Amino acid sequence: MRLSSFLAPLALLASAQLANAANCGGNFDTFINNMKGEAISRGHAPATVDAFFASARQDPAVIKADRAQGVFQKNFVDFSRSVISQNRMQNGAANAQRFGAVFDRIEATYGISRGVLLAFWALETDYGQVQGTFNTRNALVTLAHDCRRPELFQPQVFAAISLFERGDFDPDTTQGAWAGEIGMVQMLPEDILVNGVDGDGDGHVTLKTSAPDALMSGAKVLSSLGWRAGEPWLQEITVPQNLDWTKTGLNHQMSVSQWQAAGVQARGGSLGNGGLPASVLLPMGRHGPAFLAYPNFRVYFEWNQSFVYVTTAAYFATRLSGAPVYDAGTPDAGLGPQQMVALQQKLQARGHDVGGVDGILGEKTREAVQAEQARLGLPADAWPTSALLSAL
Repeated sequence: MRLSSFLAPLALLASAQLANAANCGGNFDTFINNMKGEAISRGHAPATVDAFFASARQDPAVIKADRAQGVFQKNFVDFSRSVISQNRMQNGAANAQRFGAVFDRIEATYGISRGVLLAFWALETDYGQVQGTFNTRNALVTLAHDCRRPELFQPQVFAAISLFERGDFDPDTTQGAWAGEIGMVQMLPEDILVNGVDGDGDGHVTLKTSAPDALMSGAKVLSSLGWRAGEPWLQEITVPQNLDWTKTGLNHQMSVSQWQAAGVQARGGSLGNGGLPASVLLPMGRHGPAFLAYPNFRVYFEWNQSFVYVTTAAYFATRLSGAPVYDAGTPDAGLGPQQMVALQQKLQARGHDVGGVDGILGEKTREAVQAEQARLGLPADAWPTSALLSAL
């Protein structure tokens, strides 16, 4: 599962604010000529620019992949069980040992647990085995020309030219995901420029073939996004059935000591520092798995914006760090795709921002569900059921 499945921005947060360098759409050759002119005006040598764009072409498969993305219907239990395999656990342990010195450097430099990076590495590219077969230059120019999000992708083309200049990008042979991410942890060119780390000391940042480069770079990205060194990110808990459900969810926080006073306990071991702020996360409602989400959990949403992907990645990181398999509990039956669309339409009609009527139970839809559950006197655990749909 690559980041391109959801096109979650890493350093795109800054790129998205840049003005378009060239008008999107229209004749592709004209567009490329405009991009060349802009690249030269930014200080790139004309010969370098010509070499970079020499065989650039549109890739219809990229547009097809872009239009097909975004419909993510699996719930947390189904998705996590489908992607966290015994093979990935075993390979994670093997890679933790093989690159132990690299992970020691990451923990000393950035305060990020090896489990966190291992989980991303596994979910993004199966530890580097599945990095994508799209020509990266063509993917980027295709999406830069397309008028859906040119402000996101045009800056990535110029970043790729900079990588080409320093010998870290071959426009004809570099391959990756359909949305232009490269390497073992799937980073966009601008991220590589800003956060790329030469982890193996060879003078280049090579994310496709060098695990030390990829892991150190991924750690620097997380650190730049606000990772709090040495702190936990997610922990499985048990919750009392008389908990005030209106206080659960990522939109509510209390200190760990306050949650303890409310009856929340660690399923194994002890909870984090009592003064840390945390949220009780119930991915499938009060009868399903339960977690305490610490501040570092929110950093995951800067890497990827899918609630289920983020929760799975964070949980996977705890597994790779020694945590047991979660207690799945007996969640109430959820809604099917068409029911979810109907629910979102009803919530939207009541004035809630659900983040778009897409059939996906994201964080905004969860918040709206919780508000309506509270209004209707239902347990406000943010897990939509047919009872809620009927009541609306």
